[in-house]
Amino acid sequence: MTDLHAQTPLDAARPVTREQVRSVAPALDHYGQERLERTVWKRPGLSTRDRCLVTIAALIARGQSFALGYYTEKALDNGVKPAEISETITHLAYYVGWPNAMAAIPPVSDVFARHHIGADQLPAVSPPLLPIDEKAEAARAKLVGDNFAATAPGLVDYTTDYLFKDLWLRPDLAPRDRSLITMAALIAAGQTAQIPYHLNRAMDNGLTETQAAEVITHLAFYAGWPNAMSALPVAKDVFAKRHAQ
Repeated sequence: MTDLHAQTPLDAARPVTREQVRSVAPALDHYGQERLERTVWKRPGLSTRDRCLVTIAALIARGQSFALGYYTEKALDNGVKPAEISETITHLAYYVGWPNAMAAIPPVSDVFARHHIGADQLPAVSPPLLPIDEKAEAARAKLVGDNFAATAPGLVDYTTDYLFKDLWLRPDLAPRDRSLITMAALIAAGQTAQIPYHLNRAMDNGLTETQAAEVITHLAFYAGWPNAMSALPVAKDVFAKRHAQ
């Protein structure tokens, strides 16, 4: 198989051929193969499935939809369900904005069409929701309300009604995976102020400290070293406080 004659769905979805990369930046091609594909993606701290979700979330957060076809194919090849990809896009509309979510639709639609993925494999518009942790949600709502209800009451209400009493309870993406993609999107977008709450929530939902560290390490290659390094002090502080409890 050559780069000019793609023979697999993954090759067909590749946004740039290796020959094109070598014609412009041969060192980049080498680093991409040796350091990214053969090293970072093989690290044991995070499964390939999870790395696919993290990468898709980062690309959506950064509006880099040109690469989504390739990574959607890679996600399907590594056990991510079509419903989980669909829910990732829906979820991230609330965390990185509707335009970024909508920009993800065309490349993912092309992949779904190649795989004959239809409505029967996608989430329902209004499925039965997962049970809510009433105590934790009451504490979250009180904290946000006490701080911001007088400033932006509409946003406070939407945060409760649209996010935590609806979006986060949709069943086609596990709470741990919603936390995973939220963390990835926040890091990729440089939103460090939001990381402490969502990293704690992720770990409460089952993400381990090792996995959280691997998310940051992985994203150095997809969102850049500055965004990854900016997330490290925040993660370090969250880890330390959890150990002290």
